[in-house]
Amino acid sequence: MSDHATLNRSAAFASIGAASLLLAIKGWAAWFTGSTAMLGSLADTTLDLVASLATLLGVWIAAHPPDDKHRFGHGKAEAIAALFQIVLISISALGIAARAVEQFFASGRVEAAEAGIGVSIAAILVTFALIGWQRHVIRRTDSLAIATDSVHYQSDLLLNCAVIAALVLDRYLGVSRADPLFGLAIAVWLAWGAWSASRQVLDQLMDHEWPAEKKQRFLEVLARDPDITGVHDMRTRTSGNRDFVQFHVWVDGNMTVREAHKVMDALEERLRVEFPDTDILIHPDPEGLVDEAGDAGLDVLPPIRVG
Repeated sequence: MSDHATLNRSAAFASIGAASLLLAIKGWAAWFTGSTAMLGSLADTTLDLVASLATLLGVWIAAHPPDDKHRFGHGKAEAIAALFQIVLISISALGIAARAVEQFFASGRVEAAEAGIGVSIAAILVTFALIGWQRHVIRRTDSLAIATDSVHYQSDLLLNCAVIAALVLDRYLGVSRADPLFGLAIAVWLAWGAWSASRQVLDQLMDHEWPAEKKQRFLEVLARDPDITGVHDMRTRTSGNRDFVQFHVWVDGNMTVREAHKVMDALEERLRVEFPDTDILIHPDPEGLVDEAGDAGLDVLPPIRVG
């Protein structure tokens, strides 16, 4: 777990460093060129820096172990940090769209396009390096906050390409209003990215159930145990990089408490092999006992046993 926390922090610090560098060079380019597309890229980078700081805070809090006031851990801090980033992206998209519309009717021209193109190419190289490290960290830790932060920078690659295209069309090919149109396209792209990222964040904050395929794999592991005859009232959720599952199992009603306890311990050990970062809570019931109303009392164990 400490390795996960270290990797997440390294990705957050890398993101802050990259955003700080890009903020400096894009600020100069936006002032020097007067480009709306470049201004949009600058605004996005400014929010990237703020979001990266929020990501660092989120992964730092999420790495804290459970305590007396947070018995399930602090994993949702990552989802809160990701939600904060989404709000910032949405605000950025609205601001850029407003600026693009204003520039469209003003009919201004871009100056010093070479500087803007050079800065955008440098930004693409820096962003590629950062995304490479973020992907490595995400594969190792499955961090929601880092994954959401990476979405920003992946969109930055297209954003910087759009800035280059806008400057070339406006300055060298004489395409009127290309710059504000590309600025508006960037705003739409950012808004779509925010909408797409929000679904996974809200799923965690609202304790959404695991995907059906994941639940089915879990049930298949349960079905291999000859000491249980049914599973019901199964509930699942995800918080940060940890999963939680609780369920009732039917066992032979003639088992002693000690025997049932040994069966549950052995079952937990088998489940942890395939679901290592999962908190598991099992409640044994005598076979056939149903004390839950509705679908919660139905057996969900696969009818065909595996293995």
